Amino acid sequence: MSATAAARTERLTVRYGRTIAVDAVSVDVPKGSVFALLGRNGAGKSSLLRCLLGWQKATDGRCELLGDDPWKRRARLMERVGVVPEEPDAPREMTPRQLGAFCARLYPSWDAKGYDARLARFGVPPSTAFGRLSKGQKGLTQLSLALASSPDLLLLDDPTLGLDPVARHAFFDEIVAELADRGTTVFLTTHDLAGVERIADRVGILKDGRLLLHEETEALKSRFRAVRYRSEVTEGRTDFGTELDELEPVRVKVRGWGIEAVASAFSDERFERFAAKDGIVDAEAAPLSLEELFLAVAGEGKDLAR
Repeated sequence: MSATAAARTERLTVRYGRTIAVDAVSVDVPKGSVFALLGRNGAGKSSLLRCLLGWQKATDGRCELLGDDPWKRRARLMERVGVVPEEPDAPREMTPRQLGAFCARLYPSWDAKGYDARLARFGVPPSTAFGRLSKGQKGLTQLSLALASSPDLLLLDDPTLGLDPVARHAFFDEIVAELADRGTTVFLTTHDLAGVERIADRVGILKDGRLLLHEETEALKSRFRAVRYRSEVTEGRTDFGTELDELEPVRVKVRGWGIEAVASAFSDERFERFAAKDGIVDAEAAPLSLEELFLAVAGEGKDLAR
């Protein structure tokens, strides 16, 4: 296990009967980074996160949190870890102020002033019972609780699911501010690709329990491109021979105007060689958003797992 990793899994496997939810996944999250684990529903994201939190024992492999085993040392580790679950979870009758007072007794480095300031900034009424708060207010209360413990590592399980755009924006803005102030490591699973694109410096993509990709966001976006071109023969064509091989396409579609592909091994030099081939007309390449990249990789395209 790496001394520079805040969270790490090594060939982590989780099975439920005959179903493999997580299939030999190895992930390394460096300290101070923001790692976003992406995947469709049922891809295995929550099962992996539960193992990291010590809530579930892996079937095989191992995982490490802040240099320790979360299954054996969960109580000690949770003093240094902030958690925001997918579904906000707190006693319905307790108010945010009461929740803060309760948690203050559990964490040696509790930041009471910071907690109160976040609630005010988010517009969360501190004296309203948790069960009567809106979904967005509940999520922002959970984030405030997680950050008030001054964590070294923040684990977020699809934390903006069901939040309105204003609440989602406030959620990610607060994480950005926390990163600037403390350099907290963040590990999150999410479907909010637009929100996470502006904060994640590393991305992993799970599909059917297997890790397809795990690398720095900018490196990932630099090697994936949308490539569009016309060919001398496109009508009814299903076999593209070797013309795209060097760009390693993960998806190829014939459109009315020509051919559209998503390349996974783009470089200026490779594209120039491709565009110069006989029969290739009006070739152009464009960057992909994280959402477009995810759809190409985790959809029905070529399986990139290695």
